[in-house]
Amino acid sequence: MFSGIVEEYAEVVRIVKEQENLHLTLKCSFVDELKIDQSISHNGVCLTVVSLQGGTYTVTAMKETIEHSNIGLLKVGDKVNVERSMMMNGRLDGHIVQGHVDQTAECMDIKDAEGSWYFTFRYAFDKEMAKRGYITVDKGSVTVNGVSLTVCNPTEDTFQVAIIPYTYEHTNFHTFKVGSIVNIEFDIIGKYLSRMMQFS
Repeated sequence: MFSGIVEEYAEVVRIVKEQENLHLTLKCSFVDELKIDQSISHNGVCLTVVSLQGGTYTVTAMKETIEHSNIGLLKVGDKVNVERSMMMNGRLDGHIVQGHVDQTAECMDIKDAEGSWYFTFRYAFDKEMAKRGYITVDKGSVTVNGVSLTVCNPTEDTFQVAIIPYTYEHTNFHTFKVGSIVNIEFDIIGKYLSRMMQFS
């Protein structure tokens, strides 16, 4: 489980395809603190550390993960938002993030707000999935590439988020452009409530 408060971005240094799996090797400042089997959020995708070597660590993404996220689009040199799993003895600064990406979304617009930025994203809307909580709501929470954010101006298939300078600089938001594909995870509380309502 994660909070959506990204620690930093890691750099992809190697990608190896093995049958339907992708082995991603990355480097970041806390590599020396990692251990095998540890869970780390990568652009919001929970992946397990499988090896540590020479100041880098490697994780493996399987076909299911690749098909439902932007992991398969990564290239050597790309920046990936990373967060280690949440410690349960502190404050929850973001919101409950599972690291189970629901789908991808496309960046449709970026507006300069004189010091901050508004990013608009579009995702594939499915009416049946929406009934199960796979939607965004005004002032609700959404995770974009692992970043816990507050939704503004949602429509049926789009939503907007406001990004402050700190988040812009310390996550891979500063690399986004119109057309960029991001991972999104809808709020788990909304999913549970929607599911419970179906049986009431």
